[in-house]
Amino acid sequence: MPDAFTLHPQIARDTIEVGDLPLSHLRLMNDRTYPWLLLMPRRPGASEIIDLDEEDRAGLMREIALVSRVLKAHTGCDKLNVASLGNAVPQLHVHVIARFRGDAAWPKPVWGQSEAVAYDEQSAADLISELRAKLSLS
Repeated sequence: MPDAFTLHPQIARDTIEVGDLPLSHLRLMNDRTYPWLLLMPRRPGASEIIDLDEEDRAGLMREIALVSRVLKAHTGCDKLNVASLGNAVPQLHVHVIARFRGDAAWPKPVWGQSEAVAYDEQSAADLISELRAKLSLS
């Protein structure tokens, strides 16, 4: 039996569950400074996009596009930052971040610019509920 998908502890600590797309587990970064989602393909041991087979790579791109469209429509952002870095967390994950001219880090990357400002429980629940509805997640 192949290893089961498990979430890296740092991602679990820094994010809030949104739900599961066909390939990826989707989470909200717990930082209200930037509307920020992470997709983690549920493929044990994957650390790079090239670790996915061709079908999963195509599926990941479809999910990135879907999540990007929903986040952009929800936020009205000026720019989307989409990245798979993995320097600190080796588990394959893709960041989709809504950026605004004049946000706390603009035009620099969001990493290391300021301390995260956590969502309050109700704001996170409302946002996740809206995202789940727009993404047709049950």
